[in-house]
Amino acid sequence: MRRSLLTPYLMAGPAVVLLVAFGVFPVLVAAVVSLTDMNISGLADFSRVNFVGGANYAALVEDPDFWKAIANTGLFVVVGVPAVVVLSLSVALLLHRSDGRLARGLRSFYFVPAVTGIVAISLVWGYLYNTQFGLFNYLLSLVGLEQVQWLSDPTLAKFSVALVAIWRGTGLNIIIFLAALQGIPDEYLEAAQLDGAGEWRITRSIVIPLLGFAIFFVTVTTLIGWLQFFDEPFVLTDGGPLGATTSMSVFLYKEGFRLNQFGYSSAGSIVLFAVIALVTLAQLKLRGTDADR
Repeated sequence: MRRSLLTPYLMAGPAVVLLVAFGVFPVLVAAVVSLTDMNISGLADFSRVNFVGGANYAALVEDPDFWKAIANTGLFVVVGVPAVVVLSLSVALLLHRSDGRLARGLRSFYFVPAVTGIVAISLVWGYLYNTQFGLFNYLLSLVGLEQVQWLSDPTLAKFSVALVAIWRGTGLNIIIFLAALQGIPDEYLEAAQLDGAGEWRITRSIVIPLLGFAIFFVTVTTLIGWLQFFDEPFVLTDGGPLGATTSMSVFLYKEGFRLNQFGYSSAGSIVLFAVIALVTLAQLKLRGTDADR
C-alpha cells in the first residue's frame, strides 16, 4: 500500500526537482537581486552589494529605453502571434488534405526551420536582406524598383526581423496542428459530406471547432515566445537601428550583460515575468469561460 502511494511521487519527483532548480529558483534569485544594486564588482565581493528596495523599478518607469522596448515587444506580439497561428493552421490544413510522397516531403521541409540553429538562419536571411548583394533587392531591381534598406530603416527593420521569426516559428506549430487533425474522427467528416457540406463548410464548422484546444495551446505558447522575443533581433540587428528592434529581452540582455547592471536588469526581468504570467492567466481564464459555455 505504501509503495503504491509513493510511486506517483517518485515518478514525478525528478521533474519537480528540475522545475524548482531551473524554473522557480532563478525567479526567486532575480526577485532578490532586483532589490539591490548588484553589478560585476558585487559578484566578486558581496559586501559591495547594497539593498536599494524599489529604486530599480522606479528607474525603469523613468527609462525611455525601457518603454520603447515594451512598445517594440507589443508590436512584435501583435504582428507575429496572429501571423504564426494563422499561417501554421493554413499550411497544416493543406498538408493534411494532401497525400503521397510529396506531402510527406513537404511536412519535413516545413519542420526544418524549427530544428535549424538561429545563427545559421540569421546568416542566410542576412544575405537575403543585404542592401547591395541580397536576393530580395536583386529581385526588385529586375522589375525596376529601387533598393530597400531592409535592416537599416527603423520602421522596415521591425517587419524584416518579424518575418524571419514568423517563418521560423511555423515549423513546430504545423506539426502540432497536423497531429490534432489526425485525431479528428473520420465519422464526423463523412457525416457532413453525406449532408452535402462542402470542404469550406466542413473546415469552418467542424474541423476548426474540434481544433479548439490545439489552437489555444499554440496561441499561448506562441504568445509567450514572442513576449520573450530575443534571437532574431539580437543576431540580425542587435536591437538596431536606433533601438527600433530592441525587444524586452534584448533590452534586459544589454543592461545586464553589457552594462553589468544586474539589479536593474533583474527588475526588468521580474516585470517581464509578471506580464507573461498575467497574459497567460488571462488566456486560461478566457479558455475556461468559453468551455463553461
